[in-house]
Amino acid sequence: MSLSRYLVTSPRDVAGAGMLLFVALVLPFCGLDDYYANVLVLILIYAGLASSWNLIGGVAGQFSLGHSAFFGIGAYTSTLLYNYAGISPWLGMLAGGAISTILAVAISYSVFRMRGVFFAMATLAVGETIRILLIYSRKFFDLPYSISINFTPGVANMIFEERATYALLAGGYLLACVAATFVLVRSYAGFYLKAIRDNEDAADASGVPIRRYKLIAFLLSAFLTSIGGTLMAQYVLYIEPSTVFSVELSVDLPLMAILGGIGTVIGPFIGAAILIPLREILVEQLGGALSGAHLVIYGFLLIVIVIVLPHGLMGGLSSLKEWAGRRRLPGRAARETAP
Repeated sequence: MSLSRYLVTSPRDVAGAGMLLFVALVLPFCGLDDYYANVLVLILIYAGLASSWNLIGGVAGQFSLGHSAFFGIGAYTSTLLYNYAGISPWLGMLAGGAISTILAVAISYSVFRMRGVFFAMATLAVGETIRILLIYSRKFFDLPYSISINFTPGVANMIFEERATYALLAGGYLLACVAATFVLVRSYAGFYLKAIRDNEDAADASGVPIRRYKLIAFLLSAFLTSIGGTLMAQYVLYIEPSTVFSVELSVDLPLMAILGGIGTVIGPFIGAAILIPLREILVEQLGGALSGAHLVIYGFLLIVIVIVLPHGLMGGLSSLKEWAGRRRLPGRAARETAP
């Protein structure tokens, strides 16, 4: 099997890889102050989460709104194992990923029978059901509504004193998610998933094992999203059902992928790099004086962007290149036919 298709060879791929490596591995150590370092950590984590969602929502075309379920499972599994059993979050992270993968397998048969908005609503219901069950379980288990993680710095505890270290860890997570997307897109499974996304009936008629490849994308997406849940929990050192299982998270991830370019490798990172600073600025400027006003502006800007650039920024760049190429062709043809 040729490995050439997995190599970063085109100028566009090289530029994208260089930008990601700089942001993930170099920028954390450029002496950012505490505020900007915090924004960088959030961008990297959310970009990794959006890339994880993009595997099933962008590459496979299955628009999930229930990824908060996998995020919350990752956060709760590692936190409970660390607080009550003394198990390192590094191991709890893998345990949460395994549980999320099992959940994805369990719900796949039902949700994959649906398409479009029905698939989205079914996955949204999964996340909300888990959140409600977690709250209801407090009647039977001695479990507080919110859980704090003691600040005990150490590599084994995945707790660090410097935000730059968190940024480096989040950058590694982002690079892993982007690499998984890149490999999947360039593989035969990626070609099948694109066929399913473009026309599922035609792909089925062509003999593509639809359920198998959708399940591959779903499991990988669930596992990586769960890893992001653990990273976020160890960063903020606090979890509760309304935050880690929030509908807002399930909506933010698709929006980031759509803004940057859904189905593309680097699009989710671009979307997160725009939306996270925008959200932080609006909260800082309007959160105190006009509570909730930042959400109105945030939503309005997103609507405008999606209308103007329906295929995201990456799609807009591709359309611009095609337009510029068409503009050059008449002039070139005229020169070639001139006596």
